[in-house]
Amino acid sequence: MTDRLEIFETRRHPGRKIQGISAVLLPFDGQGRIDEQSFRKHARRTADAGLRLAVNMDTGYIDLLTAGQKRMVLEWTQETLSGKDWFAAGALPLESGQPAGIVYARECAAISERGGVPVIFPSAKLAGLDDAQLIGVFGEVAAAAPRFLAFELGSMFSPHGRMFSDDVLRALMEMPQCLGLKHSSLNRATELHRIVLRDQARPDFVIYTGNDLAADMVEYGSDYLLGLSTFAPELFAARDQAWAESGAHYLELRDMIQYLGWIGFRNPVPAYKHSAAIFLNLTGGLENQQTHPLAPRREAWDIEILKDAAARLQRLLPATAHSTAG
Repeated sequence: MTDRLEIFETRRHPGRKIQGISAVLLPFDGQGRIDEQSFRKHARRTADAGLRLAVNMDTGYIDLLTAGQKRMVLEWTQETLSGKDWFAAGALPLESGQPAGIVYARECAAISERGGVPVIFPSAKLAGLDDAQLIGVFGEVAAAAPRFLAFELGSMFSPHGRMFSDDVLRALMEMPQCLGLKHSSLNRATELHRIVLRDQARPDFVIYTGNDLAADMVEYGSDYLLGLSTFAPELFAARDQAWAESGAHYLELRDMIQYLGWIGFRNPVPAYKHSAAIFLNLTGGLENQQTHPLAPRREAWDIEILKDAAARLQRLLPATAHSTAG
């Protein structure tokens, strides 16, 4: 254990500029319909805070949306950003009898055409492939999309999740079209292994932590693509700036993120989307607490827990209180 802790400590990089991507919550109204105006407002807020957007991710109910709904979200995001920055978007094709490489390449091409960078979501099609076959699918994606992100996901998030072998990781790092990897094992040592491998093989390959329970992984060389950041984009932006400037405020900001993570992402983990909607409503970012009609929900008493978190955040960063008007 001593050696492992020493490895972590030697990899801390105060002053490093953190790349942050926020998986944006997709708001719904009281009739179970997507709330377009609230989505656009929250997307603008996230971009204005300085975070890059990720849409049609798990936080955006990618597995519950129709192809038409996902396409609308892409178009709204493209219009909202007006070409000022690229955005990430989940690529999860609808089930069909066609090979995985064909359907993923088609999905990725559609995302790229709308200005997005595809994030290759795990699926039943990919889960059954061996390493060589999986590398082949990524090769087909690379031929169809000029840029993409790979995504390894733990089984606590999806029954189709899997961790990649070193052979797959190295193959991805050898593909110039692959900008990086979203890593969601919730295991620090596993994530650190990816960072070490990245530093050896391709330093510009980005490891985006998906560990919502470990706010400090950015200290050791990870960047982030998180659903947790949709709770309070300004909190993450302030934390990132404090780390870059070695500011004394950093620890308070990191601890606030950690507090939100443990509350919002406790079991059952998929209900974090409802936690996010509640929290955004309490802090003025959304007009209601609605989620996709088929998404898991929190208990009624969660509101009281999240009220405490909202009060803590507003004492720490008063500017995070938002008006729900306009």
